[in-house]
Amino acid sequence: MAWMMASACAAQTLPEPGALQRSLGTAPQRVEVVEPHLSVKGEPPVRRIYRGYPAEQVLRKVLGSDWQSKPQQEVEFRALDGYVSRIPVERFARYKASLVFALADVSQPFTVDNKGQNEKNVPLGPYYLVWDNIGAPDLLVEGASFWPYQVTQISLREYSPAALLPAGLGEGASERWGEHAKLAQKYCLSCHQINGFGGDKMPLNLAVRAKLLDDRTWSIWLLTPQAFKPGTSMPPLPEGLPLAEREAIAAKLHAYLKALPALP
Repeated sequence: MAWMMASACAAQTLPEPGALQRSLGTAPQRVEVVEPHLSVKGEPPVRRIYRGYPAEQVLRKVLGSDWQSKPQQEVEFRALDGYVSRIPVERFARYKASLVFALADVSQPFTVDNKGQNEKNVPLGPYYLVWDNIGAPDLLVEGASFWPYQVTQISLREYSPAALLPAGLGEGASERWGEHAKLAQKYCLSCHQINGFGGDKMPLNLAVRAKLLDDRTWSIWLLTPQAFKPGTSMPPLPEGLPLAEREAIAAKLHAYLKALPALP
């Protein structure tokens, strides 16, 4: 099959679960996680058990045996709804991830109530990337960051700061704004864009949008989006992080996006 012989950059469409199982030659595993989309701050965490495969096993089959040879690269997961998650290769060496395709109880629908986005019965298939936040509880504070669902395509990309650190930011942009750019990619660009780079779920240009909002409004929008726009599907910055850290992230994002030159 063509998808088994991926080049370093070509996006590979994942096969349906039966074909993937035949290719891997192993039965799917039970994968238990704290489900971040169902867990709410101040309430007991909600656990779920899925069926799927170790992400490293799937990525080795789809991207090739040397997919981890360059830690500076990113694995790009594209979803049916336009969501794009770009995850550093080195993260897969630090944490255990799985690509799942069903609940362990297959009689139950493969859906989730995304409480942070006010969405119910959201389809998770064809594939959903989950992380072992039980074995690595430090992941719990990140919430649903890097948990793309409706994954249909995977590719290996070179990390390129050109879109996020353009020449217009001035000399020394990488040293001054590099951390800010990575925060934007982690928390914003799965759905939104910066001058055409990012996701297609809600592709407004943050390099334009951020300049229209004052600091207080921006902070409310990122920390408590429901207070800004009741019923919005915009999730807040991960509520597992300390408030001071969330406020600092919001401020860094705003400063960076306001400094970015906006392209038409």
